[in-house]
Amino acid sequence: MSSRLGIIDLGTNTFHLLIVDKSGNAVTNIFHESRPARIGLGGINKKIITQEALQRALTVLNYFREKLDEFGVSNENTFAFGTSAIRNAENQADFCAEILSKTGIAITVIDGNREAEYIYNGVRHGADIGDMPSLIMDIGGGSVEFIIGNKSQIFWKQSFEIGGQRLMEKFMRNDPLSQADRKNLYNYFEESLIPLANAVHQYSPDKLVGSSGTFDTLVDIDFHFRLNNWPPKSQTDFPLPLEEFYRAYALILSGNHDDRMQIPGMIELRVDMIVVAVCLIDYVLKSYAIKKIQISSYALKEGVVAELLSK
Repeated sequence: MSSRLGIIDLGTNTFHLLIVDKSGNAVTNIFHESRPARIGLGGINKKIITQEALQRALTVLNYFREKLDEFGVSNENTFAFGTSAIRNAENQADFCAEILSKTGIAITVIDGNREAEYIYNGVRHGADIGDMPSLIMDIGGGSVEFIIGNKSQIFWKQSFEIGGQRLMEKFMRNDPLSQADRKNLYNYFEESLIPLANAVHQYSPDKLVGSSGTFDTLVDIDFHFRLNNWPPKSQTDFPLPLEEFYRAYALILSGNHDDRMQIPGMIELRVDMIVVAVCLIDYVLKSYAIKKIQISSYALKEGVVAELLSK
């Protein structure tokens, strides 16, 4: 018996739609698209989703609705997950009700813990993370999930509300980021990530495994630099040499918005948030003396698929 599933990840910055055919234990990807909705813009640190953000969300979800209908995905086989911006919004109920009445898409709001589990499941299906503990990191617009685990289990996990949109609104007062703001940003990481420091001390992960947004763009920048091309769609597991990360890091931090847009592999959606995100990656690498980076192009939505399969 095959069935067709639609998974929607309603991120703070980007909404993703994945449509798959599930036949026994086999999964075939039918359709996948990501669109900017930026529902955190202007309201994330005030704990609201603004009226403009709701309109952007509706535009993307109406398009996703058309795709779900076009590919014949039933409502009971459509799974939509709301993360950081939605879970922290005081107008969460109104937002979800409005989306349901206008698009017929019912949103399940998940906590950071659940989000981290889905991400871990996605990452380990996309990349061979091995037997040693790895530090898995998913930088969203609203939250950042850190998971310490190997290919078979999670040892520790926590979601921190320090995503890119929040950090930009708090710290990016100038573009390029000023030395003073960068210093404040790093001090903020130090204060916010004490539980992570303790966990890293306990489990000694030997590499960083990144997923989502910024990490995907770092892979694109690396491929353009080395091969003058986009990475192959079929590949989901990428090494990122430390020196390549720092080459991109230097470029990203040295220029302003327009300069960053000139970096081969950069996309409009990521061009500003990537500044605070690479600072966070740099902070993690240096603070915990990590020398290896691996990137999985699978994240939350693929983790949902993996979990639906195991049922």
